[in-house]
Amino acid sequence: MKRSLSILFVLTVFIVSISAAQTSKKTKAPNFSLQTKDGETIELENFRGKVVLINFWATWCPPCRAEIPDFIEVYNSYKSKGFEIIGIALDGEGWAKVTPFIKEAKIKYPVVLGSENIVLQYGGFNSIPTSFIIDKEGYVAGVQSGYLSKEALTKKVKALLK
Repeated sequence: MKRSLSILFVLTVFIVSISAAQTSKKTKAPNFSLQTKDGETIELENFRGKVVLINFWATWCPPCRAEIPDFIEVYNSYKSKGFEIIGIALDGEGWAKVTPFIKEAKIKYPVVLGSENIVLQYGGFNSIPTSFIIDKEGYVAGVQSGYLSKEALTKKVKALLK
């Protein structure tokens, strides 16, 4: 009986330490403060309590352009449930290129201009599109380098909104 209790105790401690180790590996999403074309300040910290897709993209990038209609659809379906998207455009020409594209694509979620600094804050990735899914507590819950499908985004958003 004592041996069974000892084994149970050791297993419990082992499981608790594995859970703690996995929890401690969560990465906090870096906060940022960037401006929309209308001068509104978008700060990630202000989205706490919501699931957020941060999408790094550019108007000249075919996969970036291809995923935006699906993003708009998922955004429209889940915005009222606590889902947000922040598009971070990495166009060198700035608003001159981005503003007409926002209108053409009918993007309703916030879009800001990014910089090398924000790319470095998010790990210095070297391809776009790159998307980060942030959970309600502000931790990175997923990263997608390359095209993010509607199905994959919807699955992740639904799971994180629960």
